Amino acid sequence: QVQLVESGGGLVQAGGSLALSCAASGRTFSSYSMGWFRQAPGKEREFVAAINWSGGNTNYADSVKGRFTISRDNAKNTVSLQMNSLKPEDTAIYYCAARNSVWVATTENFYAYWGQGTQVTVSS
Repeated sequence: QVQLVESGGGLVQAGGSLALSCAASGRTFSSYSMGWFRQAPGKEREFVAAINWSGGNTNYADSVKGRFTISRDNAKNTVSLQMNSLKPEDTAIYYCAARNSVWVATTENFYAYWGQGTQVTVSS
């Protein structure tokens, strides 16, 4: 069982940066691959980024590639999402997710554990 708590959301102007963090409980965090998803108002939840258990393999949605960076610290049981050059279309609730696998996944159905989400609002 893994419990996830996101933090770091907020309001930022277009072109700005935010760093999201996800703290995970449990002693087997390093065996989980992690992902970030987001859901904008009136839209379905979508994949943003994922990272495998070691941090050696990452995957990004085309819409954030080159602007967002996912990373993890297994010693601290945390996964982070650094978001730069933010755009108004990045406005959404951002969710951290975990799957008990060494492989990354871009589909939410593969993730068994989810945080409550943190709001990111980018003003134009």
